[in-house]
Amino acid sequence: MSDNEDNEVEDTQQEDQMVLPGEEKGLSKRKIRKNMYWGKLEAALSEYKNILIIGVDFVGSKQMQQVRLALRGKAIVLMGKNTIMRKVIRDNLEKNEKLEALLPYIRGNMGFVFTNEKDLKAIRKIIVDFKEPAAAKSGVVAPIDVVIPAGPTGLDPGQTNFFQTLNISTKITRGTIEITNDVKLCTAGEKVTASAVALLSKLNIRPFEFGIVVSQVYENGALYESKVLDLSAADLMSMFCHGISKLAAISFEIGEINAATVPHSFGRAFKTLCAIAITTDYMFDEMKIVKEMLANPGAFAAAAAPAAGGKAAAAAKAPEPEPEEEEEAVGGGGLFDDDGGGGDY
Repeated sequence: MSDNEDNEVEDTQQEDQMVLPGEEKGLSKRKIRKNMYWGKLEAALSEYKNILIIGVDFVGSKQMQQVRLALRGKAIVLMGKNTIMRKVIRDNLEKNEKLEALLPYIRGNMGFVFTNEKDLKAIRKIIVDFKEPAAAKSGVVAPIDVVIPAGPTGLDPGQTNFFQTLNISTKITRGTIEITNDVKLCTAGEKVTASAVALLSKLNIRPFEFGIVVSQVYENGALYESKVLDLSAADLMSMFCHGISKLAAISFEIGEINAATVPHSFGRAFKTLCAIAITTDYMFDEMKIVKEMLANPGAFAAAAAPAAGGKAAAAAKAPEPEPEEEEEAVGGGGLFDDDGGGGDY
């Protein structure tokens, strides 16, 4: 028996002889460990505000240990049986009914990462950074496409029949088998075949990387997908503006006046006033610039050219004090194009 086997046997014997709290009351070690886990999960649910739901398919114990060490002082990783997790959460719904949102995601090989850190994106990065290369296994769903590039394989010509069985065109070059065309062995989302596993094994290729996957985030009672953490402030502003524009369009269609339609209504009204003023020669202060542009469009086009050409061109064609009014007119010209104050009405 090897030294490792001796140590394993000794550890098992020590574990069997270990007295756990409550065992003197006649409880089994399994029941005691279950009670200890129950208390630990209840304490975490009450102590931490944020939870990251993780999937740990094909993740080894070494990877889990590395993640735990990296998260020390910032978060804790808690794994366990799904049935116990559901039971603990249901028993704590009276304290926090929002925890019920976690129940549908307690399935498969998963766990919880509890934290009170505000930067959840940084916590997720620590978790997903630990990945290990892995060989392909038959029947496993491929996470990525696997393509064998054309070129020498390093295998002797005696194994040509193997490639012929897989319908892979080859040739013999300098005493080794060479693949003539790129071969796609695996497709992302589909199961890996036994023939693909055999070929990858012969070529000593480990195409996959497996690590912990963060699927959902529970933050202060709100549950959302982890990809939301990748959104920047600019992305949120763009989505907000897009929503406002849709709201304004729907409101105009149904004849509903609200805060989203008011700016557009003012723009439409101003365009109507400009059209009336042009037709009737009616004049008001804001209309002066518009009429100057209509009377002499070439002057305003020349004034706008330096701005489009860059700072150097603008400095070379700096306007005299008198044409400064023309530069102001460039901003007013936006009333009739997409970039101006009038908008797209």
